[in-house]
Amino acid sequence: ALGSAARGGRVAAKREIAMSRTKPAVALVAVPGRRRRMIEAAQEIERRGYAGLFCPSLGANMSLCEALAWHTTTIPFCTAIAPIYARTVSDFAASGAFMHEVSGGRFSLGIGIAHGPSHVRMGVVPGKPLADTRGFVERYQAQEGLGPLAPVVLAAMRTRMVALAGEISQGVIFANACLSHMRTSLAALPEGKRADPGFMIADMIPTCISDDLAAAKAVNRRTLTSYAFLPNYRNYWKEAGYEQEMVDIETAIDQGRRDDVPKMLTDRWLADVTLFGTANQVREKVEAWEDAGVRSVVLVPSSAAGNQLVAMQEMFATFG
Repeated sequence: ALGSAARGGRVAAKREIAMSRTKPAVALVAVPGRRRRMIEAAQEIERRGYAGLFCPSLGANMSLCEALAWHTTTIPFCTAIAPIYARTVSDFAASGAFMHEVSGGRFSLGIGIAHGPSHVRMGVVPGKPLADTRGFVERYQAQEGLGPLAPVVLAAMRTRMVALAGEISQGVIFANACLSHMRTSLAALPEGKRADPGFMIADMIPTCISDDLAAAKAVNRRTLTSYAFLPNYRNYWKEAGYEQEMVDIETAIDQGRRDDVPKMLTDRWLADVTLFGTANQVREKVEAWEDAGVRSVVLVPSSAAGNQLVAMQEMFATFG
């Protein structure tokens, strides 16, 4: 009986700790045909006390963020990310300063170099990632006459870009990072930045909440298959300890066996990069990411039973 009481006490204590933590942040995409509904979803996310909104580059994220500046009141929001080649520096600075002022300082400009396919779509030829990013931030910070500029946050995967974020920006945003590698990645930041609660450390994590574990894994595997075709991501995952998996994928791509790529995204890798499973399993894994040093765990919700709006309802049922 005493043992049962002790176990019950530990469960209750764990539940109390979990409820005392800040709710995670949420990725929000303005899907064509549902743009007004996504603004309403943002307002509900704000009412429920989630930590922030992160707007990926698909879906006109600068426009979405301007809408959030007008239609929300307390929740922080951020582009995650805006490709630095998509607009002039002065335009980014002016738009960002506008949203920063109108929102009462809630907007952050998350920037990054993006990837090869997006460069083709934008019709640009990028230079060296570190040099281009440093040059962008230097020109951004030199803008005058716009009022206070929005904080700038860098997208990063490998340690040299993480270190640059710690040197020249107000935060770092990962996407599809590995939990097992996060402490190594964050070691590239100056100790003062790791300890500074005002320095953003965020990770965008594909999330599928379902009691059907196989279905949830299948959803996340589909979500990440396109990323496996991007060399920058494969190089990061090699750095994080998944070299054999990435080499096998590269061999399949070279041999034209593109349909085999999803099969090479192993369950071990998937569990390290994404969130899936029951509500309890996902809540516990979010805590593990926070314990690894991620201040803003950003759920990128998908559903095994419906669209983005269904996924949000599953998220609300899990986190309140």
